[in-house]
Amino acid sequence: KMAGDAMFPDVETDGSEKSEEIEIVVNVGGVRQVFYGDNLNQYPETRLAELINCLSGGYDSIFSLCDDYDPGKREFYFDRDPDAFKCIIDVYYFGEIHMKKGICPICFKNEMEFWKVDLKFLDDCCKTHLSEKKEELEEIARRVQLILDDLGVDASESRWKRCQKCIWKFLEKPESSYPARVVAVLSFLFILISSVVMCVGTIPDLQVVDAEGNRMEHPTLDSIETACIGWFTMEYVLRLISSPNKLHFALSFMNIVDVLAILPFYVSLTLTHLGAKLMELSNVQQAVQALRIMRIARIFKLARHSSGLQTLTYALKRSFKELGLLLMYLAVGIFVFSALGYTMEQSHPETLFKSIPQSFWWAIITMTTVGYGDIYPKTTLGKLNAAISFLCGVIAIALPIHPIINNFVRYYNKQRVLETAAKHELELMELNSAEGKNAGSKSELEDLSREGNESPFYSSRLKVSHSDTFIHLLSEEKHYRTRLQSCK
Repeated sequence: KMAGDAMFPDVETDGSEKSEEIEIVVNVGGVRQVFYGDNLNQYPETRLAELINCLSGGYDSIFSLCDDYDPGKREFYFDRDPDAFKCIIDVYYFGEIHMKKGICPICFKNEMEFWKVDLKFLDDCCKTHLSEKKEELEEIARRVQLILDDLGVDASESRWKRCQKCIWKFLEKPESSYPARVVAVLSFLFILISSVVMCVGTIPDLQVVDAEGNRMEHPTLDSIETACIGWFTMEYVLRLISSPNKLHFALSFMNIVDVLAILPFYVSLTLTHLGAKLMELSNVQQAVQALRIMRIARIFKLARHSSGLQTLTYALKRSFKELGLLLMYLAVGIFVFSALGYTMEQSHPETLFKSIPQSFWWAIITMTTVGYGDIYPKTTLGKLNAAISFLCGVIAIALPIHPIINNFVRYYNKQRVLETAAKHELELMELNSAEGKNAGSKSELEDLSREGNESPFYSSRLKVSHSDTFIHLLSEEKHYRTRLQSCK
């Protein structure tokens, strides 16, 4: 203790009122900042406040908080991000923290943890960016884990389990092998052929007349349809058998679409052969015709092989608020202008507006600028009302369109970035694994895959990638400096 007093003669060791008058200098990445004890002591649990109390503890206490110290200048040195530090010290003066634009939210969170500043001081707008970044990193980690699961082979699994996993990867992941890509292309072609046959089969010149004088599809087209349904059925059954989670598979939206595309064929086939015994022939034909119309559901199977359609679906899901706003605008306009149109057209003897509900149809086609012309105003006031209605319709439709387009572009770009990031993480893992082995073997990735299956996140061995993707998601270590620590 006497040695400590000799080094710092101006500092009392009992933590008296003089600690509030202490002036310390903090050098963070070459940027010097001067602080006073009365400001720092407002938050005594932070690292900067602990610097004041550590002066009497000697070098061991000092170097447990900083990287270097100059006793002559009473200057503490830290090898941290100076831009993030400038934002963090605002808590001592304003009681809240705002992130500067361009600072990585995850890196900023790491800096706040290093300086022992609670996240509650971060403003709500900045917390939103942090939550979005966390979701992106979790998605990258999930994608990498899925790829590692495919690479790993567990010798303890039974032969049926391994075969099941191979079938699932073969049918669900075309990028896994060349034969899988060929099967995906064949499935895509079968969908197109089936859709074309459904449309061509309705052309009267290509239809045939049966013994009772009823028109039906050509037998050749019917055979092609049967072959396509057979392919769809085999594909669905194999995917269901090899699925790791049968309930999740059955309730998935795209798999429900697959069932709706297959089921009408078998139901109509059953009604054709057995329905005549249970009901009249005309009713059977009507039921079969209705079921044939349901075959249009198979066109939605294209979404399984098109990332663009999937992106559109997710973008529409995220745009429910804007779509609801659009429908509300149109609903209000339709009600108002149909009522005005009915009232104004009552004075004309040949009015086409018989009632307000009938006028709804006119308001819909007018506000959406379709204008079939089957119902139109004949009075001057009615025409003026029509002009105002379609002008308002154009404005109402145009207002929410821009946010919907932005959601689509943002989600599409985000998916591409996440896909690239996941591939980059795998390349880094393989590169570091090869350097550690000095032989470039793949056994490291297999070990990583097996370890990843044993825990909800990755094991600590995945830290060899040296990427922010795995910070706090896959490791419990704090303040781990990485290549993206100061990404701006």
